[in-house]
Amino acid sequence: MATGFKLPDLPPVKSAWGPHETEQFSEDVPYAPFSKGDRLGKIADWSVEQPKDGREQRGRQGAFVNRFRDQYQTYGHGAASVFAYQHSEDESSFSVIDRGSVNRVRTSARGTMLKVRGRGQNTQRGGAGRGGRFGGGGRGGTETVMSRAAGGGGGARGRRFGWKDYDKHQRIRNASVAVGNEWELLEEIEFSHLSKLNLAATAPETVDTYGYVYPYDKSFDKVHVKSEKPLQALDRVHYNTTTTEDPVIQKLAVSSEANIFITDSVLSLLMCSTRSIYPWDIVITRQSGKLFFDKREGGPFDYLTVNENAYDSPMDNDDREGVNSPGALSVEATYINQNFSVQAVREAEEEKHDLNHPNPFYNSKEENEPLAAHGYVYRKVNLSLDSDEKPVNLMVRAEVDGYMKTPSNDVQYVSIKALNEYDPKFTNVAGSVDWRSKLESQRGAVFATEMKNNSCKLARWTTEALLAGVDTMKIGFVSRSNIRDAQHHGILGVVAYKPADLANQMNMSLSNGWGIVRTMADICFKMPDGKYSLVKDPNRPIVRLYSVPPETFEEPTAPASEISSS
Repeated sequence: MATGFKLPDLPPVKSAWGPHETEQFSEDVPYAPFSKGDRLGKIADWSVEQPKDGREQRGRQGAFVNRFRDQYQTYGHGAASVFAYQHSEDESSFSVIDRGSVNRVRTSARGTMLKVRGRGQNTQRGGAGRGGRFGGGGRGGTETVMSRAAGGGGGARGRRFGWKDYDKHQRIRNASVAVGNEWELLEEIEFSHLSKLNLAATAPETVDTYGYVYPYDKSFDKVHVKSEKPLQALDRVHYNTTTTEDPVIQKLAVSSEANIFITDSVLSLLMCSTRSIYPWDIVITRQSGKLFFDKREGGPFDYLTVNENAYDSPMDNDDREGVNSPGALSVEATYINQNFSVQAVREAEEEKHDLNHPNPFYNSKEENEPLAAHGYVYRKVNLSLDSDEKPVNLMVRAEVDGYMKTPSNDVQYVSIKALNEYDPKFTNVAGSVDWRSKLESQRGAVFATEMKNNSCKLARWTTEALLAGVDTMKIGFVSRSNIRDAQHHGILGVVAYKPADLANQMNMSLSNGWGIVRTMADICFKMPDGKYSLVKDPNRPIVRLYSVPPETFEEPTAPASEISSS
């Protein structure tokens, strides 16, 4: 029976802190002296023990364990054995069972086999057939079955970005517009706050229509990879007039009850701003209690983005030069989209569908080139709340690209857009697939990848279609005929979607978009009359509202450089 011990009485010390220098501990209390300058790794480790065969543990974990065990024994001057547990009973009745030869299969929560352990066995997964060997060769090794899907096999589907590319060179983008010294910062809002906003707006109401459209050519629905159509370069005049220069909006600003005026391209980006990665800016003018949202001349609204939401986007890659540079890709995507929208309709005068008024931007006396067929629909949306003293109405100019007739001879508007593939090798790296080899058999997978890599662009197209009230969206797949030639392309196929169905598939929320618009409008309504600029931070999910001098943006200014090295 162990004898008890009594702690010694410590006499009070008035001259200094700590125990008396002459005080000695009892021999019954184990004590391991150490220097105050020694580095202690662990206070206590109950799981560490030396292997019985005397071999040191190898690998990262073994090195970690041995380092602190050796340090503990060194600093303790061998006193660690004092604290070791001593088992005095007979252990002859215990035996160790060798389970090294037993095969073990571990599965994840989804039932996917992760590891196979065994000796000299070839284990196949679900009849993997040739090349389905996953087990250790003959030395009882362990092999990860999903290593190929994780990137070890060189395939594009399962490359795990992040853990291998932790030291990837990060690019620092410049803002779309240079912030002047005289600009005053008014508000700074993070995307995390914008994503929580919500407003149930009323359905858009058509006020007036302008322009004309041609019927959609249904032969494009039968186009596939083996019978691709070359994309034609058609010279047509396309207008992208900003809000304050629209003559129809100038009239409606006087006659209508709306107090917010905007175009569909600006409104769609504002509603889908939380999906945007690239920098952008919007010019806001407050005049006589009305707000006008404009695009800046030479700004990002004149061109389309390419793979903006991809892991390795063109703007973030140093190796993109020539035809694959970010600026060249944006011009190419805009060129493809405009030509495809013209080629996919039948330009026949007898099938031409005129809207209420002619095109408000086209002047036949000044323009020599033919006009691209577009319909402009001006619609009003009520964004008022019950607590508003004055109603808040938004007037938006939306566009339609064509029309289709139902069996009952009713006209349904169509939106025609085009996705483009510029380098299959890059898309494979980004987790995509080669369109020419996979579009026929895996069209859904190809479009799902595009929804991931071009989430912001597709969300904006869907929002614009919903604002215009179109019934069907026709989205074409256009690829380069030669990866080094950005002038010649082929149409590989066309898919059709209902805008509401595509919005649900992309997890879009129009109520969140209207909440963002109403929040920005409320901030600007509280400001005095003047000019403001809403700028998206180029490297962070933040938007900032600046007050700018009235003469800002009066003349076209060259945009800031797209990229600079960090």
